[in-house]
Amino acid sequence: MAETVQQLLRERLDDTTPAVKFGDRVWTWREHLDEAARQAAALIEIADPDRPLHVGTLLGNTPAMLTAMAAAGLGGYVLCGVNNTRRGAALARDIIKADCQILLTDSAHLELLDGLELPGVRVFDVDSQEWTSLLAQAGELTPHREVTPSDTFMLIFTSGTSGEPKAVQVAHIMVPFAGVALVERFELTADDVCYLSMPLFHSNALMAGWAVALNAGAAMAPATFSASGLLDDLRRYGATYMNYVGKPLAYVLATPEQHDDHDNPLRVAFGNEATDRDIAEFGRRFGCTVWDGFGSTEGAVIITREEGCPPGSVGRGYPGVAIYDPETRQECATAVFDDSGALANPDEAVGEIVNTTGGGMFGGYYNDGNATDDRLRHGMYWSGDLGYRDADGWIYLAGRTADWMRVDGENMAAAPIERIILRLPQVSQVAVYPVPDEHVGDQVMAAIVLADDAELTPVELEEFLSQQSDLSPKSWPRYVWITDELPATATNKVLKRELIRQGTKPEKGVLWTRAARGRSYEIG
Repeated sequence: MAETVQQLLRERLDDTTPAVKFGDRVWTWREHLDEAARQAAALIEIADPDRPLHVGTLLGNTPAMLTAMAAAGLGGYVLCGVNNTRRGAALARDIIKADCQILLTDSAHLELLDGLELPGVRVFDVDSQEWTSLLAQAGELTPHREVTPSDTFMLIFTSGTSGEPKAVQVAHIMVPFAGVALVERFELTADDVCYLSMPLFHSNALMAGWAVALNAGAAMAPATFSASGLLDDLRRYGATYMNYVGKPLAYVLATPEQHDDHDNPLRVAFGNEATDRDIAEFGRRFGCTVWDGFGSTEGAVIITREEGCPPGSVGRGYPGVAIYDPETRQECATAVFDDSGALANPDEAVGEIVNTTGGGMFGGYYNDGNATDDRLRHGMYWSGDLGYRDADGWIYLAGRTADWMRVDGENMAAAPIERIILRLPQVSQVAVYPVPDEHVGDQVMAAIVLADDAELTPVELEEFLSQQSDLSPKSWPRYVWITDELPATATNKVLKRELIRQGTKPEKGVLWTRAARGRSYEIG
């Protein structure tokens, strides 16, 4: 098996099967990699040899981005995936933090750089004549280096749900390691088409999309995600496989169901963070297999669903994955459930998901030693995600460390409450988070997005909550915000820090409030 991206791509150099499908064009692997080799040669020739050869990409999900990724692999230099939803000083910070000496962008993103100070960064618009001329003058490719498995292939910024994004150093070996496992699991071949609509600057698209295509020799169809346009794209490109992260399945399921939704080529959807309800409903509606797992951008914690996975669980962890108390540094107690299925011992069972064997393939955060040290404390990798594990080893997510609430002296986690509220058919998305209690501790607040054309009244919500035997009375949201959308990252992860910032005075939508010891919700 190939151990680097460089080796994987070299195996495809003479392939005449489709590699990229975009609009009405199709590139074979030979054509695609010829363009990539030319780009790599051009950039290596103009790069400053006394600086790290880091090439940033401020691009969308287009053939240009796929070419830049392949060029970095063949050329043996580091690609820096720049989040194209960042703006202003934050965008400049990421580019500088990653030590980009070259930045590739296009006409759709060029104006984002207006007014930014980017000292030492040479910017190229890949839609310009200057870029075309540079490529035309490129000679034969002599790689910047012959890479080893542990060398960095790409810098990928974390989503920033709990603070400033950090640049994860993704090693070359991660791509063949992740890709071959999925290719074997889903029996993918060069006849398949991988639909890539998650941001290609993020780890999900790299590991669950691009890596899959490279290992299988399958074609790639890059696209911008659209809930209403997904089915048309799947049919247009003959897509048999897609990856997702965050809420895309929920967005698609919120669109009106059609009688011919089953009429599509999709066989497998693989990703993370979908709810049990959305996994089952997406598979039923579109006639495909949905396989959901859990993994950190850093690659140090991997949890996969297996046959027999109970409702609410994300699966079992790879060796070393455990639940630890960050204060005592001891493994948490096994979860105990009461007769209704509610977690009966949250104080003892809920803790931080860790890898007791260390960081695994995590190479640290680039230019951020303090953040790296914080992740790798006491010889273990600390994910920042809360969870609990039952007696059979099944792991349940409880949210991020910021989702741990203290209500009336009792600890509780956000994720179990979210899973219960999602049983309500009218609810498309929900986020549960803490807001300050007027006396001490926290109160529970829930932001809810309803499904298209759905209606929900305070009385209906009250009746529903009262029927949920596994919902503690203290877990009833004190505040409920009905809104059209939740603030989210580019990878569809809810920005709870923005929800917490708005508190009990959201900027739009409708707020329902429950009296401190009451059950009824009132508007306002």
